Amino acid sequence: MATLAPETAPGSRVDPLDVTRPELYRDDTWHEPFRQLRAEAPVRYTPDSAFGPYWSVSSYKGIVAVESLPELYSSEAGGITVADLQEGDIKMPMFIAMDRPKHTGQRRTVAPAFTPSEMARMRENIRARSAEILDSLPVGETFDWVDSVSIELTTQMLAILFDFPWADRRKLTFWSDWAGDIEIAKDPIKKQERLQHLFECAAYFGTLWQSKLGKPPTPDLISMMIHSDAMSHMDQHEFLGNLILLIVGGNDTTRNSMSAFAYGLDLFPDERAKLEADPGLIPNAVQEIIRWQTPLSHMRRTATADTELEGQTIRAGDKLALWYVSANRDESVFADADRIRLDRENARRHLAFGHGIHRCVGARLAELQIGILLEEMARRRLRVNVVGAPERVAACFVHGYRKLPVELSRY
Repeated sequence: MATLAPETAPGSRVDPLDVTRPELYRDDTWHEPFRQLRAEAPVRYTPDSAFGPYWSVSSYKGIVAVESLPELYSSEAGGITVADLQEGDIKMPMFIAMDRPKHTGQRRTVAPAFTPSEMARMRENIRARSAEILDSLPVGETFDWVDSVSIELTTQMLAILFDFPWADRRKLTFWSDWAGDIEIAKDPIKKQERLQHLFECAAYFGTLWQSKLGKPPTPDLISMMIHSDAMSHMDQHEFLGNLILLIVGGNDTTRNSMSAFAYGLDLFPDERAKLEADPGLIPNAVQEIIRWQTPLSHMRRTATADTELEGQTIRAGDKLALWYVSANRDESVFADADRIRLDRENARRHLAFGHGIHRCVGARLAELQIGILLEEMARRRLRVNVVGAPERVAACFVHGYRKLPVELSRY
């Protein structure tokens, strides 16, 4: 497959197939460039972007191939986003950005928080909190779904997972938004501000850590780290890195899928009618909404040796952006991929949680939270009606919504 060249020399005009541009996501215009990439250059080199040169891997097949070879395509060598670590930056190791064997030990430490038995234990708590929030919402009045529902539900869940002081739980949202904003890499002033916020995060969690030292194990993530060989001796930077991973991972996937439920079903009212008529569709609807939204647009890998991918020569040290947001719209896998189809037979094959050894450790919990929200909405016969344009995240990493004005009605 031939590599598509930019229309003009690097720097002289915008490369229409540089899919790191934030306006594509702010304006929801990313569909067409990815459609062109999948059709004409599923592995395509971009020599000039705000994040430097990179390869776009945009097809489902290509991403699975890369994710299946973690030794060849490293998570640790260059990090997990297209933004490179720059001079003066502080490296914050996290297990998603580690290769085996260290990745394996640290992932195993937190995995018990997301087992089927833990999901069963937390189910009624999640249901009670979802019911309380839904019962507090006005019917027939405009409010912001993102803040009142998506953020509040996910922030409450994070507070429970970390045994975090309830009154301060919105700090978790604040830190997550600063940590996950890839555009800050372009702004030295904001980078310093982010660093200050993240060290505040580390100090706060350091106090929590100290409060649990020497005490019996409890089912929260801090206690699990303390009582594990793999994570009990982390330095401050590694501790902070793993906190940020768990906060952003726990926040953004669930939060933006909950917002996509509200926005997407308003966009496809025939599908909403199916769900209202048959709540039995909810488990598959959860998978389809996650596929359609894809809350994290990409992950990055770095080649550790010269290789070939889809006919393209990849050199050791090359940066590859794996565009999950594109793979989940790949028509060769998902027919009519731009539409929500709640009865889609292969919705569960989506790559929104990644693939292989780095597949999201909290995927079950995200699915459970979204599913319970849909169940409680159905129980109350509540319908979300979007009454204004959403405000979207202007970035190529977190793919989500900042605001979504809605009104609730009964059906």
